[in-house]
Amino acid sequence: MAVKALKGFKDVVPGDVETWQFIEGTARDIMHRFGYAEIKTPILEKTKLFKRSIGETTDIVEKEMYTFPDRNGSSLTMRPEGTASVLRAYIENGLHQAKPVQKLYTIGPMFRHERPQKGRLRQFHQISVEVLGTDLPRVDAELMGMAALIIEELGLSVSLEINSLGCPACRPAFNKALLDYISGIDDLCEDCLRRRETNPLRVLDCKNDTCQSYYKDAPSILDHLCLDCEDHFTAVTADLDRLAVDYRVNHFMVRGLDYYTRTTFELITGDLGSQSAVGAGGRYDGLVKQLDGPDVPGIGFAMGMERLALLLEQKDERITAPGLDLFIAALGGQAQDMAFELCHELRSSGLFAALDYQDRSLKNQMKQAGRAQADFTLILGEDELKNNTGLLRNMQTGDQYEVPLGGDVAEWAIRLLDRMETCE
Repeated sequence: MAVKALKGFKDVVPGDVETWQFIEGTARDIMHRFGYAEIKTPILEKTKLFKRSIGETTDIVEKEMYTFPDRNGSSLTMRPEGTASVLRAYIENGLHQAKPVQKLYTIGPMFRHERPQKGRLRQFHQISVEVLGTDLPRVDAELMGMAALIIEELGLSVSLEINSLGCPACRPAFNKALLDYISGIDDLCEDCLRRRETNPLRVLDCKNDTCQSYYKDAPSILDHLCLDCEDHFTAVTADLDRLAVDYRVNHFMVRGLDYYTRTTFELITGDLGSQSAVGAGGRYDGLVKQLDGPDVPGIGFAMGMERLALLLEQKDERITAPGLDLFIAALGGQAQDMAFELCHELRSSGLFAALDYQDRSLKNQMKQAGRAQADFTLILGEDELKNNTGLLRNMQTGDQYEVPLGGDVAEWAIRLLDRMETCE
């Protein structure tokens, strides 16, 4: 029996990878416009990094991480999200000393052992963005504005939902009010009963319909914010209005990670069933210090590549690989040798060029050029070689032009490039 990919792990093959390249290219372009620099972190980290950052009572740490001992007994984990690894690298490499405010992004695979379903795999890919060193509410608004711009330039449409989770000063009062509200409800799901004892705020993140029917009348955290958090949230919404970014305040929205404070947000779609969030993030002002780094604030978000790709695939237009600049159809051994040399020179000059290696008929080679969406085809045969010329065909118009051969291959390639520009 042939060896197949693991359950929840998926290949991205030609025909699909072009969509991924489009997503990455669009996101990179926009993030560079906003002054972000790329950072690459390892897939494997020490398990304690995620326990200390994400929180030991979260579903990710309790149920979903790929954790195993290495040969010396150390506990290692394949990263389940991007923020903790970026912050570890930020601290370890002293990036705060090089620049007070760091704007960073990373793109790569994450790993969680959960039930595979549409838009959710055990190896999934994220675009993760972090801003470290400033707690200005304007930065929150700019970050969400950038996320909205990425979605817009991808040609997609989602809704932005925002909330504030308060801070360590005001959240305890809300936790008490929420706990008082849910303490008398006995038919909550098993997860909510456990969370009620360990982290009451996280019950609001439950997807169980019965639990949600109870929580619709639960206290709102926005009614329990301290003055500083209230002012911060008001300033964020005012700046979102200035940027003309559409949003909806959802006072029941919480995030599944313990490190969030103040601003939190999600990018929501109704086109992927239950997997409605294509991106999410928020502020985590105490996390860097919690990981033994400097006491600097931070905010970030992540977008799921698989879910963005699904949304793009649901649209009518398909993203395809670019066609060839030039296909060389060569007939006979001498012409094949010349085509082989010329193709290399053209590629060295920056062109996307190809040729047929099997010396098939001209008809078959022209079909191959058409399937490759070549802009031009250069036909080389015995007659052309005798006359020291090639036949250049514009594949869009069908027009054909004689081009001189002669000279060395590099000089010929330059003349051919000039001729192609003239014919366009």
